[in-house]
Amino acid sequence: MNLSEMYIDDEIKKAVNAVLDSGQYVKGKNLTAFEAEFAAYCNSKYAIGVNSGTSAMLLTMMALGVARGDEVIVPSHTFIATASPAKFLGATPVYVDIDPVNYNLDPEKLEEAITPSTKAIIPVHLYGHPADMDPIMQVAKEHEVHVVEDACQAHGAEYKGKSTGSIGNFAVFSFFPSKNMTVGGDGGMVVTDDKEIAHKMSMLRDHGRTDKYLHELLGLNLRMSEIPAAIGRQQLKHLPQWVERRRQIASMYNDLLEDTVTVPKEADWAKHAYYVYTLQTSNRDALREYLHSKGVSTGVYYPVPVHRQPCMEAPKVTLPVTDECVKNILSIPMHPKLTDEQVHYIADNIKRGVK
Repeated sequence: MNLSEMYIDDEIKKAVNAVLDSGQYVKGKNLTAFEAEFAAYCNSKYAIGVNSGTSAMLLTMMALGVARGDEVIVPSHTFIATASPAKFLGATPVYVDIDPVNYNLDPEKLEEAITPSTKAIIPVHLYGHPADMDPIMQVAKEHEVHVVEDACQAHGAEYKGKSTGSIGNFAVFSFFPSKNMTVGGDGGMVVTDDKEIAHKMSMLRDHGRTDKYLHELLGLNLRMSEIPAAIGRQQLKHLPQWVERRRQIASMYNDLLEDTVTVPKEADWAKHAYYVYTLQTSNRDALREYLHSKGVSTGVYYPVPVHRQPCMEAPKVTLPVTDECVKNILSIPMHPKLTDEQVHYIADNIKRGVK
């Protein structure tokens, strides 16, 4: 059983064929419509479609003017693309340890990381569980810094009834094929209520131009093409029901496994979207090997924290909660196509594998 599976139906195939027949493959009506529809879904005013979640973060850092001498606060227990775009632009990632229950940036450790050089705070809604945003936003307000939600794993999650992506000043999403919704390959989106920055982002993703051969900003080609946009529009229609199915599956896993391993917890202020279902067990590696022998795929997100990645050059950073959790975490299959029978099969084998 795979960790994730992409949903494809006749409507998606029809949408792709329609783009192929149209002859317009970039900067067309599908991207414009997808941006409007996704912004509405996130309760945001503007959305800017790009070619990956990494590009979405890079574009945001560029639009905010992040550069050498700046600091950007991030957790280390995340995919490297949360922090690497800022470093790519010459800024310094400042790592904050995580909450041991929901794995997200610990707000209680945030204040001590703020300096006069802090340009932005990037909380990650890891695994689909939102970060505790109110205290993060309060610290950001007091120090007048931007908050960029890394919502790349949190399509359809909510914080105190608010959609992820609608709480910070900006939010970035990924549509990589394993995500809660996808575009049939790489793709990403930035959402914001800031009209001026949204316009700047639209220019920066298209070589900084205001006309075909007039380039007012130094930009890049980070655009989302029409085929991914067409697929994304179809996928977005199904996202609410997919999230509910993921939550049903998670509830089943919790009931079946809570006496066997440490199951994920959902805060009372959160709606978890369960991009992945991540448990903890002290014999993680042995369990993983056993499950693979039974045809059950597993993953470890993430075995090497960002601050320990060779290219990030942060050897003196100490994050005890992060370092401890990566020894024990294991993600098991989670996607809407899983049947109840498959969930029971996976759970039964976990019970056998941890003995």
